[in-house]
Amino acid sequence: MLHQISDAQGLMAMTHQDDKEQRYQRGRKMLHTLHGQHGLDIVDGLGAFAPDFARMIYEFPFADIYDRPALDLRSRQIATISALAAMGNALPQLDAHIAAGLHIGLTRQEIIEIIMQIAVYAGFPAAMNGLAAARAVFARLDEEAPKV
Repeated sequence: MLHQISDAQGLMAMTHQDDKEQRYQRGRKMLHTLHGQHGLDIVDGLGAFAPDFARMIYEFPFADIYDRPALDLRSRQIATISALAAMGNALPQLDAHIAAGLHIGLTRQEIIEIIMQIAVYAGFPAAMNGLAAARAVFARLDEEAPKV
């Protein structure tokens, strides 16, 4: 028996897309939450070359999708890391989202397990490449960490 599917929470999230400037600012805030100033600098730098595309990045994924109430940021980062690793052709974005996942509280072991899980559905090459990306991000962050 089929039941009616409703996206009431999603619809409510979309109703607060009041005006373009507020949507743009919400997207910037969310991107900053995940990626810090470095993320804003990357998108703003892209905006100097392709301003419409940069605006789309702020407004669609970061204001319209990441700001929806049904999933927390941790769950969204798990999904994002999984998808990017499975795609196999988005290494810069995978690196950025692995770092963002750590920033919002995922552990290194959780990230390794997330990427190992994709071997079942996306294949071992995708998982191996994803694990190599995670190892590189972990090493970079260790190198950047203040020495005690």
